This record gives sequence, structure tokens and C-alpha cells, in this order.
Amino acid sequence: MQVSRLLKSNVRIIVVNEKRFMLEIEGLAVEREERLLFSGLSVKLPAGEGLHIVGKNGAGKTTLLRTLCGLTSPAAGAIKWNEQNTTDFREEFCSDLLYLGHKNANKTELNCRENLRLALGVQSVSDKEIGDALHEAGLGMLSHLPTRFLSQGQQRRLSLARLLLTDAALWVLDEPYVALDYKAIEWLDSILEHHLNNKGLLVLTSHQALTMTATIRVLNLGEQYA
Repeated sequence: MQVSRLLKSNVRIIVVNEKRFMLEIEGLAVEREERLLFSGLSVKLPAGEGLHIVGKNGAGKTTLLRTLCGLTSPAAGAIKWNEQNTTDFREEFCSDLLYLGHKNANKTELNCRENLRLALGVQSVSDKEIGDALHEAGLGMLSHLPTRFLSQGQQRRLSLARLLLTDAALWVLDEPYVALDYKAIEWLDSILEHHLNNKGLLVLTSHQALTMTATIRVLNLGEQYA
């Protein structure tokens, strides 16, 4: 796997050149509080493609994302990454995965730099790269502020700045467009499209119609899986 620095601030974006990835969902059934949300769900998502999950409230969109990431156990079926069941090699799968939930999960007492460093965990990223990512997210002048002083849109952009620094091939995003203005939406679109064009994979939920030119399939968690 190679990492290329491609955005205007020299922030790095993963470019999957050496390995072709594949996400497979086979006969998946998911329950919540003993209620069946959906069953019989099967999808194959190759490198370079996205999956936009839609459905009415309560259909199980967020639960499906959490199940893909191993945070919720399925009632039946399997999730495979590169033809291997993710339960059999959890550590390797997680190293290829980035999950951003619908909540920003920023620590209000920490500043932007500290939050981004904490979110990246053990990943090796320089202070300059963190500064560049914050600048790209429109937070360069606010990087010293505790995040409790940021607006909801700024908080969201701080969480999304992780996308500029991650090495993960599979991005799983829950409502990433929430609280973003039109300029921030365009910014996020460019990041997601770049990831797909460079053979990354994307699974997301959003009530917003997607306008990217990359290949993004739509999965409606409706009656066909009930």
C-alpha cells in the first residue's frame, strides 16, 4: 500500500496501488432489541466503489454500519474483507477501516490539534500534517481553541479532518454531511471522490442526495430486506 500526498495543502490521502480490496456482505440479518431490522442482505463492494445506504428512520442504517465495523453482532450471515471473514482476523480488518459515527465525539476540553491527535491513535502523523489537515478543514486559525467553542459545523469538519490523514482503505461514515454548509459539502465531496478514484471503498448513510461522479450504488433498507 502506498500513501500519496495529493491535496492542495499537501495533506496525505491513501492511494491503494498495490492491493485490490473487496468488501462482501453475505446473507446478513440484524436485530435490535430482539426486533428483526432486516435479513437476507448480500452485497459485494469492490475497490473504487461506494455504497450509499438509505431508508426510513428505524430501518437499521446506523445498526448496519456498526455491524460492518464489528461493533454489533449480526443475527445471521457474514461480513468478509478480501474473502476472509472479519471475525477471524479482526485486528487486520480494523487497520484497514475508518469509522466515523453520526456524533462528532470530540473532547470539549481539548483543542483541535489535541483532538485530532487523539482520534488518530497510534498512527504516525507529524505535527505539520495535522496542521495542514486543520487548515484544509478551515480550522487553521482555531486549532488552539478548546472544541467547546466551535460551532456544530466546525465540530463536524474537525471530525472529518481525520479523512485527510488516515491510511484506511475502507471508510464507513454515518451522516457525514450533517451540519455542513455548501462549501464544506463541496470540500467533503472532493475528499470522498478522490478516495474512490484511488481505489478506496466507501460506505455511508446520508439523507442528502450524492452528486459525485464516482461509482456509488444505493442500498435501500426497505421492504425487500424485511
